[in-house]
Amino acid sequence: MTLNTITGRSAFLALLKDEGITHLFGNPGTTELPIMHALTDHPDLTYVMGMQESIVVYMADGFSRASGRLSACNVHVAPGLGNAMGALFGAKFTGTPIILTAGQQEQGHGLTEPLLYDSLVPIAQPLVKWAVEVTRLEDLPRIVRRAAKVAMTPPTGPVFISLPGDILNTEAGIDLASTTRVDTRVRPSDEVIEVLADRILKSERPLLLCGAELVKFDALAEAAELSEVLGCPAFQSTIPYGAHFLSERPCFMGGLSRDQKQVRDTLNPYDTMIVLGSDVLRMSVWSEVDPKPEHLRIVQIGQLDWEMGKNYPAELAVRADVRETIKALIPALKRKGGAALTERAQKGIAALAKTNWTARREVTIANATKLASARPIHGDWMTQCLVQALPKDAILVNEGLTSARLIHSLFPYRDRWSLHGNAAGGIGWALPAAIGVQLAQPNRPVTCVSGDGSAMYSVQALWTAANQKLPITYVICNNMGYRIIKQRLKAFHGNEHYIGMDFKDPALDWVGLAKSMGMNAVRVTEPGDLAGVLKDSCGGRNGPTLIDVVVDGTV
Repeated sequence: MTLNTITGRSAFLALLKDEGITHLFGNPGTTELPIMHALTDHPDLTYVMGMQESIVVYMADGFSRASGRLSACNVHVAPGLGNAMGALFGAKFTGTPIILTAGQQEQGHGLTEPLLYDSLVPIAQPLVKWAVEVTRLEDLPRIVRRAAKVAMTPPTGPVFISLPGDILNTEAGIDLASTTRVDTRVRPSDEVIEVLADRILKSERPLLLCGAELVKFDALAEAAELSEVLGCPAFQSTIPYGAHFLSERPCFMGGLSRDQKQVRDTLNPYDTMIVLGSDVLRMSVWSEVDPKPEHLRIVQIGQLDWEMGKNYPAELAVRADVRETIKALIPALKRKGGAALTERAQKGIAALAKTNWTARREVTIANATKLASARPIHGDWMTQCLVQALPKDAILVNEGLTSARLIHSLFPYRDRWSLHGNAAGGIGWALPAAIGVQLAQPNRPVTCVSGDGSAMYSVQALWTAANQKLPITYVICNNMGYRIIKQRLKAFHGNEHYIGMDFKDPALDWVGLAKSMGMNAVRVTEPGDLAGVLKDSCGGRNGPTLIDVVVDGTV
C-alpha cells in the first residue's frame, strides 16, 4: 500500500481533527512552533490562545464539561507544563477528557539538557490516565488514537503526549489509522436488577445522593423519575460543581453541605442512601464528627468503582451505566412494589412539598430581598438579582465562593449543561473555563460569577474572551479580600488579624483591568442599580462584559 507523505506536525493536527477536535487551546513557545507552522494548512481547526498555561487547560476543561466531547490543548515545554499542573489537577478530579500535549526538545538535543528541558512524562504522569512521549513518527497515529480512546473511555480523564521537535518536523509515509470509542453503556444482569429492587424496596426511608455521572451519562430525567417512583428525597453531592439533578422536580432537596455535623443531622432520618454516580460525602476540613450516621446503609450505582466502599462500606455496589441501570430498575420497582409503592410515593412526595428545593427557594428569595438596600451590596442580594437577570437557557459558570453562596439555592438546573462550578478547589478556574463553555455552547448565553481573589489567578483570560469576541458576562464579586480564608481563620482559630488577606492597598481596579484587555466594563456600588445593569448584560451577544460589583466583605 502506498502511503501519502506527511510531516509529523501536519499528521498530528489531522489526527486531532479526525478525533473530533474543533478547537486547539494553546500557548505557543519555541518547541510548539512546528504546530503553529502547520496550523496554516488546517484552517478548519480554531486555535484559541491563552496567556498562561493553566488558562489553556482550564479553557479545554470548560469546553469538555459543557459538551461531553474530547478537547485538546497544547502547552510549552517543562516550565509551561509545570504552570498547567494545577489546572490538570482539576481535570483529573472531574474526569475531563482532554488530550494535553507539550512540545519537547529534539531527541538527542534533550540529552544535553538545554534551556527549558526536563523529562515531561514524569511531570504529567501523576495527574493523567496515560502519559507518553512519541519517539518515532510512525507511532504518532497509534499514540494519538490511543490517547483519544483512553481519555473518552469511562472513567474519563486527561491524557498527556510529549511531542519532540524532530518528530513534528520529520516527513514520512504513515498510516493515520482510525478512531476507536469504547461503548460502556452497560446495565446490570436481570438478577442484579432484581436484587437492587428488592434491597431498595426493603428500605423504609431511602434517599438519593446524586453526582457528576448523572450529567456525564445524561441521566438527569431518569434520576428524577426514580426519586418520584420511590417518593424519596434527592440530594446533590457535597461538591455541587454541576447540574446533578433537575432542581424543579418535586423530590429535589438541594445539596448537602461540607459541614460534617450538619450533614449527619440531615441524613439521620434515613436508613438507606442510594448513591447515583457520586462520590460519598467528600468533605473539606477535618471534623471530629463523622457525616454518616451509623445506621445509614449505602447502595452505590455508577462507573467509578474506586468510589465504591472507598470510605464507607457499600452494602450493594453495582458498576454500570447509571442511565441504563435506572431505566431497568424503575420497571422492576414498579412491578415488585405495586400499588403499595405508588401510594407510598404519593405520600412521600406530598410530605416533601413544604421543604423541597422549590419551597426553600421561595424562602431564600424573600430573605435575600430584605437585603435589597444594604450598603455595601450584600452578596445574597447580588445573587438574587443575577439569577433573576439570566435568560431561561443561560449557562452559569460559578466560582463565587462566599459572596455568591446562594447560587445553588436560587439558580435552577434545567438541563445537564446549565451549571458548571469549580470542583477541585484550586481557584482561578472560572474565568478561563467560561471561555471553553461558551465555545462549546455558542448559541446559549454564558455568565461567569467569580470572587475577586479567584479572578486574579487567571485575569489574563479576559484578553482571550475579548480576542475571541465571546458574549460572556463576567460578574466579579469584589469584596477586596480573601473572605473565605478570613472566615476560617476566625472560626477555626478565633483570630481576626487578617495578614495577607486584603486587596485594599492598592485596591484592584477591575474596570481598568477589563478595559485594558478590550472588554466592556462597569462598576456597581449601589444596590438599586444592580438589577438593571445585570439585566442589560446577561444574555447579550455584543462581546464580553465585566461587571465589578462591590460587595460586603464583612466576616
